[in-house]
Amino acid sequence: MRPALEPDGGLCKAADLQLSFGKGDGAAGTVYRPLIFTNTSDRRCVIQGFPGVSYVGGNDGHQIGAPAFRDGSKGRAITLQPGDQASAVIGYVNIDNYDAEVCRPEPAKGLRIYPPQETASMYIPFDNPETACSNDKLPGNQLTVQTIKAGTGQQ
Repeated sequence: MRPALEPDGGLCKAADLQLSFGKGDGAAGTVYRPLIFTNTSDRRCVIQGFPGVSYVGGNDGHQIGAPAFRDGSKGRAITLQPGDQASAVIGYVNIDNYDAEVCRPEPAKGLRIYPPQETASMYIPFDNPETACSNDKLPGNQLTVQTIKAGTGQQ
């Protein structure tokens, strides 16, 4: 007999998770960096799909530009025991690839993250200042995110 699911369906909530960045890798004008989700709760939880990701800036934490484009297809459900980790790779396009008038550069302080199937957001600051395009109608995507996979996404 299968155990009953918790009332919330056993989904990982923002309060269950801690965020960190893994080591980045670059290719053709884009830097790829895993965003690592660690289950810091005292229960197991399930995470699946794409996190919502956007640049944020200013003293009010407003969104800068369009949210991250979902790259690829939705992955399988991952059960995270307390302390387990999963990750989603984020792609950051070098904004110098865009004309400044089209881009409308703005300082970005970090990323707002929504775990999949969650309405509460999380925030992760950048170690070094970043610049993002405030125009949300760019030709192409300045920010991409892949589906969450088990592990830290590090080699």
